[in-house]
Amino acid sequence: MDFQTPENLSSVKYFRSPNDQRVVAIHIRADFDEFEKFPPFIETEEEREHIRTAYNVDPESERKNKAHITHDDWPLQVIMLNRDPGGTTGAHYHVPEVPLPDLPTRHQILLCQRGSARIGIYTTEADFLGDVTVKPGDLILMLEGHEVEFLEKGTRLVEIKQGPFPVTDEADKVDLQSWVTTQ
Repeated sequence: MDFQTPENLSSVKYFRSPNDQRVVAIHIRADFDEFEKFPPFIETEEEREHIRTAYNVDPESERKNKAHITHDDWPLQVIMLNRDPGGTTGAHYHVPEVPLPDLPTRHQILLCQRGSARIGIYTTEADFLGDVTVKPGDLILMLEGHEVEFLEKGTRLVEIKQGPFPVTDEADKVDLQSWVTTQ
């Protein structure tokens, strides 16, 4: 899946497979403030009117307050929002416009609430792509392999992943550790 990512980012890091450049993980730091580098790019009057009525905001301000971090085709979407008081999102729910994609992995998000943790990023082929230290407010979306090490007493991570959860924890994952230790 070809996914063009913005260049020269300071608060978002995309980890890519060395084999085919697919995105394997995305780390978004708590100090994210690079909204204008990401979609949505509002180009038509219809889009501007939708933003005006759906969110009660000036459509031009939306470029500085909303950022789609993930590819539109992914089953988990990460969107950063930073709206002023009075901005609203009316009551709603989401429905898939097309059937959800059949993917070889389930995507997972870790959100650090307190403390810190080291996240090792791996491809499904066990290629090590690097480490990220998540701190309070940081988020990481993992599309493939990962390991987690808690670095401080009292560290709390919120794990969000696609369901349903398999019957056993063992059935939920493919162990890369044996591959990693032989490399």
